[in-house]
Amino acid sequence: MEKNKIYLHVGSIAFFVACFLLGVKFYQDSQKKSFGFLAKENGEIFVRDYSPRLGNPDAKVFLIEFLDPECESCRTFYPYVKGLLKEFEGKVQLVVRYAPFHGNSKEAIAALEASRKQGKYWEALELLFEKQPIWGSHHHPQIHLIYDFLGSLGIDISRLKRDMKDPQIESLINQEVIDLKQLGVRATPTFFVNGKRPAGFGYGYLKELIEQELKEAKED
Repeated sequence: MEKNKIYLHVGSIAFFVACFLLGVKFYQDSQKKSFGFLAKENGEIFVRDYSPRLGNPDAKVFLIEFLDPECESCRTFYPYVKGLLKEFEGKVQLVVRYAPFHGNSKEAIAALEASRKQGKYWEALELLFEKQPIWGSHHHPQIHLIYDFLGSLGIDISRLKRDMKDPQIESLINQEVIDLKQLGVRATPTFFVNGKRPAGFGYGYLKELIEQELKEAKED
């Protein structure tokens, strides 16, 4: 009789363990289906919790751009990025990552992140690109001018300069440098679509990979 009780007890435990494991698997499968690319093991190296995002937050396709606000090529290519977001509206979200390769990049990035604290991130990014030939000239850079430009957006510059000293911003930039090295990013802009690199550099290659990832997301 005692043995039967023991067997029944062990059997009950085994049943509940099996149910628990099935529940875990079901949850993991549902998470993968819901979050797609982000659910992958290496997803966070491409999209950090703090990364600025633009577009539908539920989009399954992530257009990840490592950019430098002082980079001329990033400035030139940015309108094409916006064009892709418009063409695939609701289906793609842009994720900004930083690659501070120029002399004043870290200060400009810190200013962007401090602008985000005042709800002016995207306006600040576009304005810094627009005015980049003035403040980011290779022959005569004048980083101090960005504060005048940002002030025209209604940003409190005194607060911005205080916020730029926030240790979290420095930590963020350091993490960006670690990630870009691990991913082999050596030039800007560098793009990934759901963690995959386009076959080449240019609008056509980027659009082709986005379309491919959208097709795969639809099939899933």
